[in-house]
Amino acid sequence: MPRQISRRRLESVSPPIRYAKSDDVDIAYQVVGDGPTDLVFVAGALTNLEVLWEDPDYRRFCERLGTFTRLLLFDKRGRGLSDRVRIGTLEQRMDDVRAVMDAAGSESAALMGVSEGGPLSMLFAAAHPERTRALILCGAEVKEETTDDWPWGEATRAEFEQAMDIERVIERWGKGLSTDYLFPRRRGDEAFRNWFGRLQMQSATPNDAVAFMRMAFEIDVRHVAPSVKVPTLVLHRTEDPVCHVENARWLARAIEGSRYLELPGNDHVPWADQDEILAETQGFLTGVREPAEPDRVLATVLFTDIVGSTEHAQALGDRSWRDLLERHHAVVRNELTRFRGREIDTAGDGFFAAFDGPARAIRCALAIRGAASELGLELRAGLHTGECELLGDKIAGIAVHTGARVAARAGPNEVLVSGTVRDLVSGSGIAFEDRGEHELKGIGPRRVFAVL
Repeated sequence: MPRQISRRRLESVSPPIRYAKSDDVDIAYQVVGDGPTDLVFVAGALTNLEVLWEDPDYRRFCERLGTFTRLLLFDKRGRGLSDRVRIGTLEQRMDDVRAVMDAAGSESAALMGVSEGGPLSMLFAAAHPERTRALILCGAEVKEETTDDWPWGEATRAEFEQAMDIERVIERWGKGLSTDYLFPRRRGDEAFRNWFGRLQMQSATPNDAVAFMRMAFEIDVRHVAPSVKVPTLVLHRTEDPVCHVENARWLARAIEGSRYLELPGNDHVPWADQDEILAETQGFLTGVREPAEPDRVLATVLFTDIVGSTEHAQALGDRSWRDLLERHHAVVRNELTRFRGREIDTAGDGFFAAFDGPARAIRCALAIRGAASELGLELRAGLHTGECELLGDKIAGIAVHTGARVAARAGPNEVLVSGTVRDLVSGSGIAFEDRGEHELKGIGPRRVFAVL
């Protein structure tokens, strides 16, 4: 006689795990429901698709979302069932979202960003408005570090460094000791505490957890949020113990046309007290019109030019110089293709290109500099990230002028970036040297950094 399997056991079996390829990293994802609108759920720090599905509240939340959306869930790189690689930058993890969408056949989706997933969702929406149907920010962070100009962070740098003592983290990891803080309504639930401890263990090792928290602590998306132009809903609990409600109030002011709903309570994750959040999400998504053709986009602009081109031309003669320029143009275009950059314009010996991510743009600039060096040429390069106006195949705006001015400040074989670029590549391993504040013509004072 076949073994009986209880209904409860059947319900707890997670949807099939699938894999999307993001460059050479496998990203685990699931599909729940078959509603008319695709929704990508971008979770916070702890994810393991199979372990999460064991929690009845989480499972109910996803299944209810799946009644009016086709819900895409995924484990971030370095987490859960995805490849246990370095955590990566916001930009790389934005690529992971795109890879999951591509693998699931989703051309356009709404994004729900929770906690640290909020900045990632904002960056994707600003850089890829053509693929973002709507944005929902729920308990979303803006900046974790408490500073004079941001008193609503989670900790000062000194407090954070004390908490990140690895021996202390190892001692506490996997014991679920933070459940009372993160899930106030489950206070005293020993079974839930044990489950949460297992989620910690199955999400990451203590060292990986510290690396993730260090990366997240450096995030600051105050310059990204105003570039979000898709329909946006901001939801936040007034007594959220993890992310101060002023994060949400600031986002509601910064994202033009956003809808803001402040909810009572002290739960951080949306599935802990889910009814009102689900109702607002359903009303928001089912009423969203087809998005208008985007006319602005967040982009990283790169400008390069050859140092001493006039002297080179005089020394080589017209024909030899033209041949060298053609070889230079060929290697630049090869690197742009390799790093997914888009050539916007070429004037003489200079290039103007755009990227959807700053770390990729920096690495492309370094590769171009190296290739040019093999040709006996010295290059200067400058980068800036900002909102750009779309003009057919071209882009324009203050961000473009800023990038050009930063490039003009670079010396021979130097790659300079604006402070905005530096802030966005936290966790990339790219090192910088502060070159101080410079007055950029027509822009004003800006701090620039040299890539080491």
